[in-house]
Amino acid sequence: MELKQLISQIYQKKSFLCIGLDTDMEKIPAHLLELEDPIFAFNKAIIDATHHLCVAYKPNTAFYETYGTKGWQSLKKTIEYLNDTYPEIFTIADAKRGDIGNTSTRYAKAFFEEMNFDSITIAPYMGRDSVEPFLAFKNKHTILLALTSNKGAFDFQTKIVDGKELYKEVLETSKTYKNSENLMYVIGATKADFLKEIRKIVPDSFLLVPGVGAQGGSLKEVCEYGMTRNIGLLINSSRGIIYASNKKDFAAQAAKEAEKLQNQMASFM
Repeated sequence: MELKQLISQIYQKKSFLCIGLDTDMEKIPAHLLELEDPIFAFNKAIIDATHHLCVAYKPNTAFYETYGTKGWQSLKKTIEYLNDTYPEIFTIADAKRGDIGNTSTRYAKAFFEEMNFDSITIAPYMGRDSVEPFLAFKNKHTILLALTSNKGAFDFQTKIVDGKELYKEVLETSKTYKNSENLMYVIGATKADFLKEIRKIVPDSFLLVPGVGAQGGSLKEVCEYGMTRNIGLLINSSRGIIYASNKKDFAAQAAKEAEKLQNQMASFM
């Protein structure tokens, strides 16, 4: 997907909401467990109920890989359903890959060609030759982990190295990579006070921002410090939306929670 298509969708829907499909068999409504593919059934219901309120979906691949080949099949069915039924939706494989060049190329082919995701999350620790293979794909986007929302982020990401925080070095160095225009960045909502500095380095890049809702991040602060002229934000919410109810009305309740966030987002546009 070209960025202009994503931006157009944001303005049409007055939303920059990304819904995380972190589908856990232990949390989905019990009546779905009787079905042949409970994970896909859950995802399909959530998607059908919320697609008009969000611009992106982000399956975290760990929630599918944990169920082996059946889980992988559920993920493949989910992305195929999205691409066939709601092709305007931006899709994110939250896989957090990153390896030496030839392995990264295989990861990229798996998610961009075989699965046909629009983007993938990448860990930058191994550097240029582990990231550039993902950037080589036209109209595909690589979302680099820069400053994450978890407590452990302070173990390394904010450490001073040669007079500069490590996450800033990641941001600045990544801009030198070939096809860096295809980069986006993960910035945790719980780190909203860092956004002023981040926007000095990547003023126009899209930021994927998890941590609003269950993790306590402030949507208002993220928008205040992180929004650009093209919005430049994808705010992710997972548990707060998809697990709004564990009863038969789960999809309708998910839509209600998504609409609350969408309405707040519209007020900032």
